[in-house]
Amino acid sequence: MVCIMRICSSAEQDFLSPQEWDEGVKRLPTGHLLQSWTWGEFKARFGWQPLRIAAIEGNSILAAAQVLFRPLPASRLTTAYIPKGPLVHRCPPLAAPTAALLSALHDICRRKRALSLKVEPDWEDGTEEHNWLLARGFAPSEQTVQPRRTVVIDLTLGEEAILAQMKSKTRYNVRLAQRKGISVRLGTADDLLTFYELLKATGQRAGFGIHTQAYYAQAWHLFAAQDAIALLLAQYEGKTLAAIMAFAWGRKAWYMYGASSDEERQRMPTYLLQWEAMRWARARGCETYDLWGIPDVDESKIGPHIADAEEHGVLSTGMGGLYRFKRGFGGREIRYVGAYDYVYSKPLYRLLTAVWNWRRR
Repeated sequence: MVCIMRICSSAEQDFLSPQEWDEGVKRLPTGHLLQSWTWGEFKARFGWQPLRIAAIEGNSILAAAQVLFRPLPASRLTTAYIPKGPLVHRCPPLAAPTAALLSALHDICRRKRALSLKVEPDWEDGTEEHNWLLARGFAPSEQTVQPRRTVVIDLTLGEEAILAQMKSKTRYNVRLAQRKGISVRLGTADDLLTFYELLKATGQRAGFGIHTQAYYAQAWHLFAAQDAIALLLAQYEGKTLAAIMAFAWGRKAWYMYGASSDEERQRMPTYLLQWEAMRWARARGCETYDLWGIPDVDESKIGPHIADAEEHGVLSTGMGGLYRFKRGFGGREIRYVGAYDYVYSKPLYRLLTAVWNWRRR
């Protein structure tokens, strides 16, 4: 029996079920949480319109993309974004489904009056990746959304081996927290307010913005229904000192949101939290744990003294502590190819880019 490849989208009634989409995406080499059906439903609650497109042969997804469309104010125009996608094989045997997927993407973006399509593939940075995108009409964008650089821990190692590959100070702090009476427990919906209050305090202290309380609550409820999220709380004598949200999807896990108070910092609760999140992910069969972003600076340029790197502008002021904390867990540092835009309306795109830059500043 000969299977014929077809392109279909979630706008069609006979499209894949959420379960079929997720299972197919997980089997693709760069399948990612941000391309999961639930992530699309989550973003739909905050102004985005998800649309899934897939090149399918038989029961197999050969290439796919979950596109998020956002209406632009006071117009019929939109902007389109594919977080951690598209999910394509960049090799000759699968050139046909990749080309068909991209063609369908552009067609849908034009019909939805998108000014541009931003993609941020989950590909490591390299000349081949860069040239592949350029050859298909995409141009590098300064407006990245996801972290350009991160640290990924190999969870296939045993617990002792994971601890052994940490920097000695980090490993010491994990064990110090245990000795100093820090305990870590899984939170419930009742702990979401505590988590958000810690987030507000952390944002004010570190000078960064956070989402609304409803944003984190929706993330927890949607992914908790799939047993794909952990709200972990570090406590001392019954008081919550720090908390994180970690996600598990397929064989990968991510630390995405975290917060801590200024109290009892000498007990190192945040170190034990990350260690327990890794243990949680390993127990679920995950093979990697992504610490979700470090400053986009090559380690060789930072040198042994992070304070000097901040003083000389190699690291942004205040980023040294974050860099030191996450790099202390060892693992592999990865730099992604970054964001690329395909432009459908150059004049309006330039205006949109100017507004974006103004908002970022």
